[in-house]
Amino acid sequence: MPDCLFCRIIAKEIPAEIIYEDEQAVAFRDIHPQAPVHVLVIPRRHLANLEAAQAEDEGLLGHLCTVAAELARRERIAESGYRLVANVGPDAGESVNHLHFHLLGGRHLGWPPG
Repeated sequence: MPDCLFCRIIAKEIPAEIIYEDEQAVAFRDIHPQAPVHVLVIPRRHLANLEAAQAEDEGLLGHLCTVAAELARRERIAESGYRLVANVGPDAGESVNHLHFHLLGGRHLGWPPG
């Protein structure tokens, strides 16, 4: 989608600190981090959000979670703990309509989150 911020990051039209790429996913540091580690894990293929996901997207969703877990290990937050969040809709704080998971860690994350 030409007007999608994350699609433009994937296309390298907008700079980002990309820390992971493969044929299905891209991960980069959030420009407004909410924790010492705040990485966005996104699919290369435009998918608006989890609500738009279909049964055929199960493999992609599993891959994104596996990538997030690997990045948590690389960022050294796996042992102490991390949070993986997908915001869906305006009440949840979704601001970019391209599926993305926030990988957060490196500090105590309170509960409930909102």
